[in-house]
Amino acid sequence: MLIPSIDLQEGRIVQLVQGEKLAVESTDIDGWIRKFRDFPAVQLIDLDAAKGAGSNDPLLSRICAELPCRVGGGIRSVARAREVLRAGATHVIVSSALFTEGRIDLAFAAALAAAVRPDRIIAAVDSRGGKVVIHGWRTQLDITPERAIHSLEPFVGGFLYTHVEREGLMRGTDVAAIKSVRSATSLPFTAAGGISGWDEVHALDAEGIDAVVGMAIYTGRMNPAAVPPA
Repeated sequence: MLIPSIDLQEGRIVQLVQGEKLAVESTDIDGWIRKFRDFPAVQLIDLDAAKGAGSNDPLLSRICAELPCRVGGGIRSVARAREVLRAGATHVIVSSALFTEGRIDLAFAAALAAAVRPDRIIAAVDSRGGKVVIHGWRTQLDITPERAIHSLEPFVGGFLYTHVEREGLMRGTDVAAIKSVRSATSLPFTAAGGISGWDEVHALDAEGIDAVVGMAIYTGRMNPAAVPPA
């Protein structure tokens, strides 16, 4: 399944290269809501909240009222997770808060699961060079994504894996690497990071992996409304 991505920054929809360089921006919020209305899931990330630079809460609530959004960005506490779910998110995507002082924070994962239910939590495990990266991909941990997934599995309903090396570059993703990480869990699994063609979406779908696509949609390379046969 293809899951369109909406990234929010300073009241706009944006796409960044490697999480830093602005490549696409749009203020046509309603237009993109219309484009994504028929999808069973949309990924909505508040980049400002993720970077501790404010939030886009009014816009987040507006989009969640129209689309079935799994929401991430700056979810660092049980209170914030509850707040995002009350705003209309179907799931919360939690990333850096699951890792503390270089270790997997199982206590926080357990507290979050007890508060909002595991089935509403998606653990984001981002990887560069085979190791987990957090804090906007600036901090690398001595933890493999497979180990993180195995440890967090009891507390979440699924995983989002981003292959950071390919993110935003429009050069295609590493399907083999994604498949290898996917083998660490039987829970629902979503992949992101450079997916830029329907062949990749179909290849991942064949392995039971959903594909988050952003840049390829916003630049017109992929038309999410016209799915070619596998």
